[in-house]
Amino acid sequence: MAKKQGVLLCNLGTPDAPTPQAVRKYLCQFLHDKRVVSIPRIIWCPILHGIILRVRPTKVAKLYQAIWTEQGSPLMVHSQAQRKELQLRLDKSAEIYDSQSYVPIELAMCYGNPSIEHGLATLENQGCERIIVMPLYPQYSSATNAAIFDQINKYYKKRYFVPELSYVNGYYDNPLYIKALSNSIKVYWQEYGQAQKLLFSYHGVPERFSKNGDPYEQQCHETTRLVVEQLGLSKEQYQVSFQSRFGREEWIKPYTDATLEDWGKAGVKSVQVISPAFSADCLETLEELAIQNKEIFLEAAGKLTGNKENSKTNKAYSYIPALNEQTAHIDALFDILNSHLISD
Repeated sequence: MAKKQGVLLCNLGTPDAPTPQAVRKYLCQFLHDKRVVSIPRIIWCPILHGIILRVRPTKVAKLYQAIWTEQGSPLMVHSQAQRKELQLRLDKSAEIYDSQSYVPIELAMCYGNPSIEHGLATLENQGCERIIVMPLYPQYSSATNAAIFDQINKYYKKRYFVPELSYVNGYYDNPLYIKALSNSIKVYWQEYGQAQKLLFSYHGVPERFSKNGDPYEQQCHETTRLVVEQLGLSKEQYQVSFQSRFGREEWIKPYTDATLEDWGKAGVKSVQVISPAFSADCLETLEELAIQNKEIFLEAAGKLTGNKENSKTNKAYSYIPALNEQTAHIDALFDILNSHLISD
């Protein structure tokens, strides 16, 4: 008899509410992870609890409030929609609807709710003996994918039965994913026109990650190369950059904010930004990229012209949304899942 299969669809996480209390709880779990911050605990914990968790939650809560929707956190809303659409695809593809062919999908967050532990327990309660773990990170990093794998291993250390596990380590060069990214840019251009510069802004990681063998930086550049190839862009029309750095150490470069400031000072007239590392829109895209970095670009352009207000009317900056639950994105995710499922 074939083993019943299930899917654990994972993303980074989000606070339960845009309040200082909820953000503090979320940041505490996130910043305690050694995959995220590897500073020795004896040094890091006093800094985290004595300074960061006293100051940051109120500031970050205000940023979440700026993007929060009636349905909740954008990341959660889009992730739930992705799970729903993938479940419909799997249900439709099943030829016989019985306990063996039905493949349930559970959504889990590495930090916050619903937790990875809850997702695994739910799949186990449905009789799943084989679980496909699919992090929604196109490019692999030890700070994201490996953090999920760590939590799964920790969960099963306390269990007597460990199901067969299949890990999706990334899909940075999946043809359908590349096609979905390229088409989303083309559709955006059809509606709003093409900017002078297209910036591929990926979430940053410390430089030491790459030096220690993390393939993230290399995979980001390869994703960009494949998309640019489909778009037919010249080297002068695009650039790769990295955002969201944290702490004092050097992170992989060039930095997104510094790049946009340089472009503003250099007289670049229009910029469009896309962030292929994010499968769903979240704080880093809707607030950092769409709002904060827009101001950086316009401020720099204003310094060039000597008139900030005039620069806002003569310069254009826009953010191209993440793939979210676009049909082409679901096509790609379904293709990836299919390659890991074992047919009867």
